[in-house]
Formats: sequence, structure tokens, C-alpha cells
Amino acid sequence: MASKKNSASGWAGFPHDAKAFAYASEALKKAWPKLHAGDCEPYPDSKHAATLLKSAGKAAPKLDADALAEALQEAWRAFHHGDFKTAFDTGVALGPVGASVAVKALGIHATYLVDDEDEKLKRYEHAASLAEAAIKALPNEVNSHYRYAFALGRYSQGLSITKALKMGIASKVRTALDTTLELAPKHAEAHTALAVYHAEIINKIGAMIGGLTYGAKAGAADKHIKEALKLTPASPIAHIEHGNVLLLLDETRNEDAAANAYEKASKCKPLDAMETLDAAWAASQLE
Repeated sequence: MASKKNSASGWAGFPHDAKAFAYASEALKKAWPKLHAGDCEPYPDSKHAATLLKSAGKAAPKLDADALAEALQEAWRAFHHGDFKTAFDTGVALGPVGASVAVKALGIHATYLVDDEDEKLKRYEHAASLAEAAIKALPNEVNSHYRYAFALGRYSQGLSITKALKMGIASKVRTALDTTLELAPKHAEAHTALAVYHAEIINKIGAMIGGLTYGAKAGAADKHIKEALKLTPASPIAHIEHGNVLLLLDETRNEDAAANAYEKASKCKPLDAMETLDAAWAASQLE
């Protein structure tokens, strides 16, 4: 539950029971394949930590592989338990090698637990800057690119379509997502994000202009969301974004199908704090 300290500092606490999401000791490693089925995040053991340290070079923290692995595991443990501030702070302190957990914690918290729209934008913008630094330091890490697309995409959703297009955000998001899928073709969340990318552009500027200028196609949106659902059928966010894509493409015709997608999301059994927030949001759309 929320602590007074977190609430006062702008980090509202996780508002649900998180006892089932502690993932102490080896439980985190055991649950990892399911927890990260959507984003293909490698388990941060000492071997992967050593790879990160070598790749990051001068941007790497002054830690050995074992210490880095332990720090990253604690950051992810905090994330899955709903202690987003601890996950963020721990990740940021590690520099680019901690950006994946830091950006995810900042972004998910902003999405569900920050009410002020200006504050949301600031946090998404900060998240995008952290991910951009990770791309420079760790270009071969798939989630350097995906977290950038995620943060920038969320940021753009808070802007007017004119401003977002003028800033060139669409092309940056598309490039990052394409790179993500080149590195990890089964990255379900990237498929989901690409589906939303196509659908949002078509919704905002029309199929003809969207297709000619940004390559946005309804068929591509459908293809990517179906792939995401195939890869992660038990993931609430895959069903949520399926519903969102349906509404973006044709709200009148797809209203019932979108409601069905939200219902499926609400009935998914959450594996961590993020999925609990996802499922709760889906349930709220059915009220």
C-alpha cells in the first residue's frame, strides 16, 4: 500500500495487495520467463551483468558483475512488487545499465498512479532521455530501444497531434520499434506498440495521409496485435491494447469487440504489480 513518504514525494504507492509479488531470493529467477514474456528482458545474472559492464564501457557503474547483478535483481524485485520509486532510484543510480528497469518503473507509475497531466508528460520525457542514453551506451540491448519507444510514445499521447508530428516523434518511435523487433522478433510489447502506432496515426490523420507519410496501415495494426496476443495470451496489456487498437480504427463498429478485449484483460491473473494495474484499468472501462 502507499506509504506517506512516497505519496508526499510524488510517488503514490501501489494501491493493491502486493504480498503475492514479493519474489524473494530464487523465486524471481524462477518466475522471470513469465514475468518478462512480453519484453524479453534478460535475467540479470552475473553473466549478463558482465556483458552490460563490458558493453557500457565508461558509462558503466564502478561495480563488479556480481554486485551489479544483485543490484539489478533488487531493482526488478522492487518493480514487480509495486515499489516503483525504489526500482526507479536503484536503476538510475546504475546509469545506462539500469535504464531498462528505471524507465519501466517511471513509465508504469506515471501511466497509472500520476493524475496530473503535466507531471505525466515530465516523467515520460525524463524516461525517454534515460532510454536515449541507454541506446548510446548499450545499442545491442533490445530494451534500450523498446523503452525509448515506450516512453516517447507515451509522451506523444499527451501532446496535440500537430505538435507530436512537428517534433518528428512518430518516426523516432517507429525506428526504435523496428530496431527492437530486428533484435528480438518475438518481443510482444513491441508488436503491441507497433499496432498502436499504426492505429493512432490512422485515427488522427486518416488512412490515406497516414499511409503515404508514415506507412501506417490498418492491416499492419491487426497483424502486430494478433502476434502480440499469440506470444502473450495471458498478458492483460496485450488485450487492453487490442481493445484500444479496435477503437482507434473504428470506434462505432468495434465497440463491442473492444469491450470484449477489455473483459479478457480484466480476467487475466496478474503476475505482478504492473499487471494488477493493467487488469484494474481494464475492469474500470467496463463499469
